[in-house]
Amino acid sequence: MRQPTVQTIRNPVLPGSHPDPSALRVGDDFYLATSTFEWHPGVRLHHSRDLVHWRPLGGVLDTTRLLDLTGCPDSGGVWAPNLTYADGLFHLVFSNVSTYAGGFTDSPNLLTTAPSVHGPWSDPVPLHARGFDTSLFHDGPDSWLLNLVHDWRPGHGGSAGLEATRYDRSARRLVGDPVPITLPPQAGWIEGPNLYRHAGWYYLLTADGGTGYDHQVTVARSRALAGPYERDPRGPLVTARHHPDLPLQKAGHGSLVATEDGQWYLAYLVARPEGRRGPCVLGRETALAPVTWTPDGWPRVPTGLPALEVPGPVAVDGGDDCGDDVVGVEDDEADGFDQPVLGPQWSTLRRPAAPDWLSLTDRPSHLRLRGGRSPRSLTGSSLVGRRVTSANGAFEVSVEYRPRSFQHLAGITAYYNTRNWYFLYVTADDEGRAVLRVAGCDRGVLSVDEAGGVPLGEVRRLRLGLDLRGPDLRFRYATDGGWNPVGPLLDATVLSDEHAEVFESGQIRSLGFTGAFVGMWAWDLTGGGLPADFDEAAWHAAGGGASRRHGH
Repeated sequence: MRQPTVQTIRNPVLPGSHPDPSALRVGDDFYLATSTFEWHPGVRLHHSRDLVHWRPLGGVLDTTRLLDLTGCPDSGGVWAPNLTYADGLFHLVFSNVSTYAGGFTDSPNLLTTAPSVHGPWSDPVPLHARGFDTSLFHDGPDSWLLNLVHDWRPGHGGSAGLEATRYDRSARRLVGDPVPITLPPQAGWIEGPNLYRHAGWYYLLTADGGTGYDHQVTVARSRALAGPYERDPRGPLVTARHHPDLPLQKAGHGSLVATEDGQWYLAYLVARPEGRRGPCVLGRETALAPVTWTPDGWPRVPTGLPALEVPGPVAVDGGDDCGDDVVGVEDDEADGFDQPVLGPQWSTLRRPAAPDWLSLTDRPSHLRLRGGRSPRSLTGSSLVGRRVTSANGAFEVSVEYRPRSFQHLAGITAYYNTRNWYFLYVTADDEGRAVLRVAGCDRGVLSVDEAGGVPLGEVRRLRLGLDLRGPDLRFRYATDGGWNPVGPLLDATVLSDEHAEVFESGQIRSLGFTGAFVGMWAWDLTGGGLPADFDEAAWHAAGGGASRRHGH
């Protein structure tokens, strides 16, 4: 007789920028959908059979037809996607935020469906733009759309509470007027609503306390969908707000999922700061926690705290079968660009990968990037990046490039947003000679290390690298010999969520939601699209606390 086994879930299960997780089970398959903001493809999906091992499926919204991020502000774009299943279809709702500064939030909410998570996904249907953090709740034949109502008026706190609107699945449209959800009075924003029905109650999970160190997941229940709701008398389902020394902080924005035999789990976001409540270079990541139900019907995370390790579901068959189609994804990962499409680890900035600027076939086994617009442009960038998944790690890539002027640049970047980045690049000096240089941007202030440039002579292929060591970042290069440092020691915390946030007179100017990326970047400020060829791109995680294998 096979004995029950329990594997260990090691958090974060999705390291690097994977916030606002929406968890779903369909049959034996578990899915996590997470926010992607200004990065294409929109809405990253991960798949698991056991909640322990997760495989990236890439992004759902992979064309301009599905997602247009032209002009998207830093940390705008796709906020808080919600994935559900009904009538044999996956339903994905998401916001595409085009404005959030100065008290306004323009957040059109859209819905797309597909018979499989692999598509094809339907043309998105516009729902409304009254607020963000939308989610669908299917209650038998009925469905409801929930969301925060944004209030732009000064002195109103930005939030007018939560609402629910009936959604007609057959007609694919909202029906009737929204109904306010009645919750007990509470100061501050109440966001991220997810609704469930269990044992005769409606359970409402919300994200409270903001998106920083006071973040929390709260739960309330009611016998009626619109309330009035009562909150769990014990307090938050999970939070780290009163425990600043925990390795996982900012616990919040949760969703529930149950195994087929009734074991419940909470998916929620966390962050791993540099130092005690310091800057979070890795952004907000996804973690899991087991949930039990009290005799009087409240869901509880046993400690109420985020933990690096928690027990996975009890299984009789060994519990580690993610499916025969699973390809392991390691923290040590290399890509020789031998496939005709980008792998699921890669994202592109504000525009989908398309032949007019990116090719994996023009030169086999190479990624060719045609130089794009400047880093301050909100359209036309030629940047291919991947999430930083460990506080200690290295990124390396080979590049071949023949710049003709100082307006031609190509190399590797450690990138947060248009105002915060570092760039090790090949360019040409005023005499047209190839040179390797370092540039940076800190809250919009640009710097270039022209005095420290490295003449390249006739070298056309070289290896570029960067090393992250907690708060420190250093670039390096190699031609036909060993590695050499280049440029000064850099402050990696410039690439953190906290550093990117800017408030003026109490109002948002810039948000920091994305976490840091590393990748390949090409500029052509002449508009000519001069190409650069990249090969053998590799990310190597080194420690970082919770870094480990998360596939098999």
